[in-house]
Amino acid sequence: MALTPITAGNYVLPTGRPLVMGIVNVTPDSFSDGGRYLDCDAAVAHALRLIDDGADILDIGGESTRPGAVPASFEEELARVMPVIEALGSCGTPLSIDTQKPEVMAEAIRAGVSMVNDVNALRATGAVEVCAGSRVAICLMHMQGAPDSMQTSPAYVDVVAEVKAFLLQRAAACVSAGIDQNRIVLDPGIGFGKSLDHNLALLRAMQQFATSGFPIMVGISRKSMFNALLGRTADDRLVPSVVAGLLAAQRGAAILRVHDVRETCDAVRVWQALATPNS
Repeated sequence: MALTPITAGNYVLPTGRPLVMGIVNVTPDSFSDGGRYLDCDAAVAHALRLIDDGADILDIGGESTRPGAVPASFEEELARVMPVIEALGSCGTPLSIDTQKPEVMAEAIRAGVSMVNDVNALRATGAVEVCAGSRVAICLMHMQGAPDSMQTSPAYVDVVAEVKAFLLQRAAACVSAGIDQNRIVLDPGIGFGKSLDHNLALLRAMQQFATSGFPIMVGISRKSMFNALLGRTADDRLVPSVVAGLLAAQRGAAILRVHDVRETCDAVRVWQALATPNS
């Protein structure tokens, strides 16, 4: 199914090829790089490297959503992300704010971000209204439970059907609130209230999500499923992350949210070169 381009603020993002979203964690406790880019200058330098590496979008977050994470206050989160967003305002690459808080969304939108990436699928009071009153794209993610407890005992009858139904329901709610369909991206939430088997089932069913009428984002980079599957620590998950991301793209994922931008871009380019017949 051909998808229309994604309208994201002043940008129009193509859907004819996989887009790579680079992760900029301005947090002390993210599972993979917590604290590394907490300083604004370090975060901005990292973001500019990701652009050089080929990132199509930068996703800036000031609150960790790893399993067991403690929520940040509004003031803490805002103090972390706003200087970075403001410093990158003229970088020429679309910026996304990774937040669950409507107040942070509103401030980031005023500062010029082009996308809101919400692991809570805009369910917080006022979140839909904040985004509907703007031109930003939104990413709605599925999460069972909350970050502090979501991996305790995740359970589903049919994980694929339940996740897909939830995402389509949230998309319908956003459309009803006045958010154009071409501004909506869906994310099945790999690792957010899911066991290894649940994650694998979702990845196997990626084509079902990709034919939903909405672009699909997959965030699988350095996830703990690779420890369960391969016994790899967070610092040793580059290869499985890139492979899994490429397989998701081959099954229709429109956006890959990753830490390792250069390697992911290289893999996608090789795949596309091999998939394109000689003229």
